[in-house]
Amino acid sequence: MQVAKFFAPAVAALAFSVPAMAQQMGGGAPSIDDQVNQLDEMLDLDDGQKEELSGLLTQMQEESTAKQQEARELQQQLSEHVQPDYDEAAIRADAERLGDLTAEMTADSVIMQSQIADVFTQEQRDQLDEAMAQRQKQMQQMQEQMRQQQGG
Repeated sequence: MQVAKFFAPAVAALAFSVPAMAQQMGGGAPSIDDQVNQLDEMLDLDDGQKEELSGLLTQMQEESTAKQQEARELQQQLSEHVQPDYDEAAIRADAERLGDLTAEMTADSVIMQSQIADVFTQEQRDQLDEAMAQRQKQMQQMQEQMRQQQGG
């Protein structure tokens, strides 16, 4: 059970942080093939696993893109409501839809993480947990270094 507790966040971090970090660095999001190849390098996937992961990641990307766009539009609409003659009912309706959409995206993410986790063997899940623990430790060390540089 302990592995399951740490595995879902590890998969989420991998599935969502890699594209986000790549975008921030100006390189654009890595392709699904690049993401699958990265997992293959870490976990030595078989061809069936690669195909299944590619399908899951494609599905996730398609579903999340539309919902993310709708969320951005709702956030824009909400910001446009900020004016002296505001419409409280419209604000509440847009806010409620944004909340519902956020809940849907969260549920979709957890479901997708579970489906991805199911593709791996226990040994691969253990390897991924270890890799993510190391990555988290490195990030904490980098944050600590940045704090020391800013403070000193």
